[in-house]
Amino acid sequence: MATSEFRTTNQVTEFPKKLFHCWHPVAYTSELPEGKPFGATLLDEPIVIWRSSNGKAYAMKDLCIHRGTALSLGWINSDNIVCPYHGWKYNNEGCCVHIPQKKNGPIPKKARVPSFPCIERYGLVWVSLGGEGVYPLPNVVELEDQSWKMVETGPFTWKCDASRQVENFTDFGHFPWVHPGLLGDRERPVVPEHDVTVDGHVLHYSIVRPEAPNSNDFPIFANEEVVKPERRSVYQLHLPFSIVLKLGWGGDEGMVYFFVSQPISHDQCRGYCIVARNYDLDEPETAIKEFETTIFMQDQVVVESQRPDQVPFNLSDELHLTFDAVAVNYRRTMESEELASKSH
Repeated sequence: MATSEFRTTNQVTEFPKKLFHCWHPVAYTSELPEGKPFGATLLDEPIVIWRSSNGKAYAMKDLCIHRGTALSLGWINSDNIVCPYHGWKYNNEGCCVHIPQKKNGPIPKKARVPSFPCIERYGLVWVSLGGEGVYPLPNVVELEDQSWKMVETGPFTWKCDASRQVENFTDFGHFPWVHPGLLGDRERPVVPEHDVTVDGHVLHYSIVRPEAPNSNDFPIFANEEVVKPERRSVYQLHLPFSIVLKLGWGGDEGMVYFFVSQPISHDQCRGYCIVARNYDLDEPETAIKEFETTIFMQDQVVVESQRPDQVPFNLSDELHLTFDAVAVNYRRTMESEELASKSH
């Protein structure tokens, strides 16, 4: 098949219904300023997030029912969100509670906008467009342990489907080629054997692989400065778009990565990467932030070139080898859980 033909086929037409019933991140909590709404897009749905005086975050459709204005352009007043166009006020359930231009009589029942379940955990705001999430959030105890230091990196907005961003994060074969000297060594490109176990919507796997030693620019890992250091990486891939990665070098020092991708649209996503460690707690966050920015920028160029924008979940659409065990199981499980978009 010619490249031009491939680029115009296998394009998804709509999101699977089950995706709307999953929890998805829409912002770091630090992005939600006090007294101001925050606009985001989730599964092609514009939403607005805002916080009331009790500290709780709320989410609703980013649209005033009167003239379709984005509520995220407004402001918060007396625990209500105010439309910037005509001053209509909506409460946290999406009901209009005040129309300045209407002096008498009840407010029409149609004067409301859809609201969505919204929770906060791990420094992220999560929203489910179809009611309470069908899967629980991953349980990452280290991110709630005061003895571990958390660093928020990104967010990283890419022009591709969230499935591509997630799969790239857990692809071992590209490390020596895209990240030589940082995550891999081109003299040691072979991916060690590893098994993948599927438990419902969670993939479990671990790998001991070679890596480059700490560099002077990014001394963020706890491995020793030896010629051929190794790390033990234990993964959990939680469908649809979350990864928990725990790193160890044989001692008590460890690092945890929590990565999750926000499906903005079929060709755009936003990745959040939280890094926690229990060593070098006094070291500044800048080294980790700069390291992850470098890694994600190197990946972005390659992943945005992939076609189609979404992972092709039909295994016959791409060539898979033994070291692609995670990708193969991710595709199969996404399909079995009815989370994979169908191509035409």
